[in-house]
Amino acid sequence: MPPKIIVSYDGTDNDRDALALGQILAEAGASLELAYVRHAHELDSGRERLAEEDARTLLREGAEAAGMPDVPQHVVLSGSTPEGLRDLGLSSGAEVLAFGSEYRTAKGHVDPQRSARRLLDGGQFAIALAPAGLAENGGYEIRTVAAVGEGGDPCALETAESLAGKVGAAVAKQADRSADLLVVGSIPGAVTGRVRISAAAEYVIELASCPVLVLPRGVPVLFGGA
Repeated sequence: MPPKIIVSYDGTDNDRDALALGQILAEAGASLELAYVRHAHELDSGRERLAEEDARTLLREGAEAAGMPDVPQHVVLSGSTPEGLRDLGLSSGAEVLAFGSEYRTAKGHVDPQRSARRLLDGGQFAIALAPAGLAENGGYEIRTVAAVGEGGDPCALETAESLAGKVGAAVAKQADRSADLLVVGSIPGAVTGRVRISAAAEYVIELASCPVLVLPRGVPVLFGGA
């Protein structure tokens, strides 16, 4: 089964970057879904119908703009974006949640937005992070994939190798700014199946100019062979 990726999408520039990253990973064999989290139920039934339709229109327009009009689209009602996405991910069997960077992040840099940061601290899903401006970089190509493993966990390298094999890329010998995608593993002290990264890994992500995929401890994301 291909890995399932849910893209957090609200139509902003940064979430369009997340959608662009989702497209890149879909080309590597992942299945893609879009989700928008509404934070409140309107008491007036007419307002509620309008709010729901607005949310569905936003997702539909995003999917059509990405050239993927038939991808599943979810409107989630939750007071918390990370909790709403977590519940959707658990119910749908997703492996990855994808986010854009924080508002006003300089183009070409990665800065996890608040919802992503919440899920990077003990979450159950791999987290894909798009650099700001990725959506403007049409035809982004993955030529090299780098892995940053932690404490003997081979999952970062396994994921990098499976993704590289699927798109015909090379696995870099070391993680540096020349990589086109960076895979980061969780620390040895993390519970298996949960995400927690070291300060050193946070620094690597801060310096990254490419998409980043952060893994739960002991859980690779396998895209399959070439």
